[in-house]
Amino acid sequence: MSKMSHTRRDFLKLAGLVAMPFVLPESARSQDAQRSHGQTRPNIVFIFTDDHAVQAIGAYGSIINQTPHIDRLSREGAIFDRCFCCNSICAPSRAAVLTGKHSHANGQRTNAETFDGSQPTFPKLLRQAGYETALIGKWHLRSDPTGFDHWEVLPGQGSYYNPDFLTAAGRKHYEGYATDITTDLALDWLKTGRDASKPFLLMCQHKAPHRTWAPGPDHLTLYDDVTIPEPPTLFDDYAGRSPLLKENEMTITGHLMYDYDLKVTGLKEPDLLGRAYENPEYRRMTDEQRARWDAAYGPQNEAFLNNRPEGKELVRWKYQRYIKDYLRCVASVDDNVGRLLDYLDAAGLSDNTIVVYSSDQGFYLGEHGWYDKRWIYEESFRMPFVVRWPGVARPGTRVSALAQNIDFAPTFLDAAGLEPPGEMQGASLRPLMDGTVPSDWRRGVYYHYYERGEHNVPRHEGVRTERYKLVHFYDVGQWELYDLVEDPQEMRSVYDEPAYRRTATRLKTELEALRRKYAVEPA
Repeated sequence: MSKMSHTRRDFLKLAGLVAMPFVLPESARSQDAQRSHGQTRPNIVFIFTDDHAVQAIGAYGSIINQTPHIDRLSREGAIFDRCFCCNSICAPSRAAVLTGKHSHANGQRTNAETFDGSQPTFPKLLRQAGYETALIGKWHLRSDPTGFDHWEVLPGQGSYYNPDFLTAAGRKHYEGYATDITTDLALDWLKTGRDASKPFLLMCQHKAPHRTWAPGPDHLTLYDDVTIPEPPTLFDDYAGRSPLLKENEMTITGHLMYDYDLKVTGLKEPDLLGRAYENPEYRRMTDEQRARWDAAYGPQNEAFLNNRPEGKELVRWKYQRYIKDYLRCVASVDDNVGRLLDYLDAAGLSDNTIVVYSSDQGFYLGEHGWYDKRWIYEESFRMPFVVRWPGVARPGTRVSALAQNIDFAPTFLDAAGLEPPGEMQGASLRPLMDGTVPSDWRRGVYYHYYERGEHNVPRHEGVRTERYKLVHFYDVGQWELYDLVEDPQEMRSVYDEPAYRRTATRLKTELEALRRKYAVEPA
């Protein structure tokens, strides 16, 4: 599909001005049909990525990359500065988005469970209310999607190169790069696959920038001529916090594999856990794709192997290789966000379409010496939420109120004029989109990570307020408390400091109140 799809995209770019008059009448027919049926409900395009940290988005203040198309959404709509996941891992976050419920309530506590698709989800409720619904891209919930008129999803984590997709009719194989292909399929559905008389929900969900951070052919050499700034906590020694932090197994120093993660093809030196996996994308490539990959990485790998750094300089080399590959994947995502926005403009759909950009959680881009997520600390706890909602989200608005991924489902239902079912635990974000905060809005968000063993991150729960964060590692009875104004990088727990004793007591009360509110089982 690669050659065909790229040819089709190139043609559409060249022919866009010619094709536009033919697209606009379809849009007009769609809007006229909606009005004739009393339908003024907006369309919804939900663009969802995997592990895209806010510190790698220009609109959130990135100093390491640019994301002009995501930034366009923030200029034309609202950006939420304090949006958080309720469980920083892929499948649980996706389940929370779909159901509007915390992990214990929707049954998806870890990546190991199979999602219960029989429970109410916002796509299912929108479809029942007359929306045409489609899901394209990464799913990662084991069970088949429910509530969609059309779905085409990556199996499991999916592949970056020449991916397979699952459909209700069986498996399909495409040649090309997954981020481009996912967008191709989404655009195909928008143009020819839907009932133009109905409002629509399109969930366009990318694999990128998930591990193994395999850049596409168009971005293999991006950032070759620059040095990405290091985070100030790259060499964190984890002093002043729970001893559990030192036991983690997600360090750039010792837990990135040379071939699997760092693209040093053929180097089988094991990491600290004895692992030396091969990069699965390399085996999937065509000869042409592999030749471009080797041309990009080969000379740099040869220079590295001929003059290998040691100590901190080796960590710095690993960081540069890791972060550049991650940002190259982000660049492809941003390009494809632009393709979707351009089509909505050309088709005359932008004025009646909500566009949301988000990701399932944050990610460590070297902060605390880490990659991956899972912890309640800001880099993995915080997630992007940018929304362009014509007539509702005031352009350029920055929202400081505490939002969470359990709020997404009620928000989308609110957009369609629907009341969320009582079992949904989130709240519509619509009242916040002009920059005001209702007096009864939440003052704290609840977090709970349930997995055991992966990356040796302990189970924990906690509460975050505007200024403070309380963390409870309940299996070992340890607590942490952070003052996010005085210590935004969370380098020192003040839980045992006398000056914070009342704050700790108050936050424990808040944590218990949230546990009761959400009916969380005793830890």
